[in-house]
Amino acid sequence: MSAVSIQPYSATDFDSWHLLWHGYQGFYKVDIPAATSRTTWERLLDPGEPMHGAFACVDDEQVGMVHYIEHRSCWTTGNYLYLQDLFVATTHRGHGVGRALIEHVYAAAATLKCARVYWLTHETNHAAMKLYDRIADRSGFLQYRKVFGS
Repeated sequence: MSAVSIQPYSATDFDSWHLLWHGYQGFYKVDIPAATSRTTWERLLDPGEPMHGAFACVDDEQVGMVHYIEHRSCWTTGNYLYLQDLFVATTHRGHGVGRALIEHVYAAAATLKCARVYWLTHETNHAAMKLYDRIADRSGFLQYRKVFGS
């Protein structure tokens, strides 16, 4: 397999992003409304937003995506970087694409002088957890939530 490169999103990338975004939703068996997806895309492109995103590319093909959000913490003076979404096309899994996307987020955290990068994954996502266990530490925390709408 060719080398993985990371490229930021641009305004002309909506269709490529949406294809991967839809694949991500399918993996987690969710259906995010089109209006929410459009707002997410606009936020990812807005330099005034704390949201960021990038593609993983192999041979000029966009085969993965990552979204991350910078936010404050009460535990440190440095911000945290929450890696919210990570997706790699099925045909490119197991070839270092996911790791390259996570390392991109690590580099962004260093540039932004963040104190921590963290993320969640579903307890059944065993394949991804094999990677995560090699490149990060499990926190031991469980997530609780109350949903109030979109």
